[in-house]
Amino acid sequence: MAVNDECKLKFSELKSKRNYRFIVFKIEQQQVVVEKVGSPNDSYDDFTNSLPANECRYAVFDFDFTTDENCQKSKIFFIAWAPDTSKVREKMVYASSKDRFKRELDGIQVELQATDPSEMSLDIVKARAL
Repeated sequence: MAVNDECKLKFSELKSKRNYRFIVFKIEQQQVVVEKVGSPNDSYDDFTNSLPANECRYAVFDFDFTTDENCQKSKIFFIAWAPDTSKVREKMVYASSKDRFKRELDGIQVELQATDPSEMSLDIVKARAL
């Protein structure tokens, strides 16, 4: 599975320049490509709404939060989205390519796997960030 250079470039911009709130990736013709980027002002709801209900995707989300000590922090989440309603073959391709793709994105701090929206609710993301 090839990884399009744009994936690494956009991720680098999210990580260092904070140009984007999130990036959604999809596998197309045997390579991972950028499907959508979210502006820095986009919310977590904007992000979850950009994931298709019946197709797998990879995504990264730059999550800002405040710790119990009142410190502003941010963590970059890698989310493997594989809804139960997606095709079995598609789930297999995404599952088998995930680790290789994730290695290309240096700076992932938390990984989540979700098969329905409840598995990646804002509460779960907050709990994993702390």
